[in-house]
Amino acid sequence: MRLRLVPKQTSIDFFAKWKLWLGISALLMVVAFASFLFQGLNFGIDFRGGTTIRTESTQPVDVAAYREALAALELGDVAISEVFDPTFGPDQNVAQIRIQAQEGGEAVSPAVINDVADALAAVDPGLKLPFPSVESVGPKVSGELIQTAALAVVLAIGAVLIYIWLRFEWQFALGAVAALVHDVILTIGIFSELQIKFDLAIIAALLTIVGYSLNDTVVVFDRVRENLRKYKKKPLNEVLNISINETLSRTMMTSVTTLLALISLFVLGGDVIRGFVFAMIWGVIVGTYSSIFVASAILLFLGVKRDWSKKDPSAGTRFGDIDA
Repeated sequence: MRLRLVPKQTSIDFFAKWKLWLGISALLMVVAFASFLFQGLNFGIDFRGGTTIRTESTQPVDVAAYREALAALELGDVAISEVFDPTFGPDQNVAQIRIQAQEGGEAVSPAVINDVADALAAVDPGLKLPFPSVESVGPKVSGELIQTAALAVVLAIGAVLIYIWLRFEWQFALGAVAALVHDVILTIGIFSELQIKFDLAIIAALLTIVGYSLNDTVVVFDRVRENLRKYKKKPLNEVLNISINETLSRTMMTSVTTLLALISLFVLGGDVIRGFVFAMIWGVIVGTYSSIFVASAILLFLGVKRDWSKKDPSAGTRFGDIDA
């Protein structure tokens, strides 16, 4: 017996109150944008600048012990990770510690470095001092990272716009991009509202969310295009309802199985990847929602070409038969 999260055949009317769903989405985007403007993001070391310390020890690195030892120093945001390299010897255990920029200067002061050395030496007798490497990243480099990260997200959404336009029609492209912008803004908004640390890992999560949401949207749009050819006389909202109901089982199965893996990582994965996993969980939820209630609603609002038997050289469907 096959597992089904939804019945094999459904007839849910997703567009009975489609204007209400669009209104709710628009309101949530306004709230998220307002939170970003007035509260801002809790930028991590990647965007705030700070100091990177490389440690080396003859004993295995205990990240939890390192973190507990440095917590007493109250240095703010501190990230600790073990470094693995096949060239390291058996007595060469390396860790990387990143400490956020302190008030009054770009770099951590020598006095703070000495305090860090004393705290780590107390929990790791095999620690080699002085530290092999101490490097600082100023706010100028961090500002360039913010610009580059924002540009990466914008370019990804722009590439999606062009791809969907070529594969379907411009109405489909605007619907897909509206859903992606909706997902990205709500994800940034939840990080701003909850003041969860925002670093380069979250940018990677945003780009992953864009790809995941696009995949869901394209599956629905592909079925819409097939049904537009099949039901040429049916109103567009009925065609959209049929298409979403036909793909609903696949959508729910994909989303739920993805969430099961992400929730396991969130609970068991530790603090290092918790922010990334939280962004992915939120992105899967809003991405699934937006594929149905945002992208398709925008398509219904804009209307779409109905007679697909006639070729329109000005339309963006000349690559529509290419499997990609």
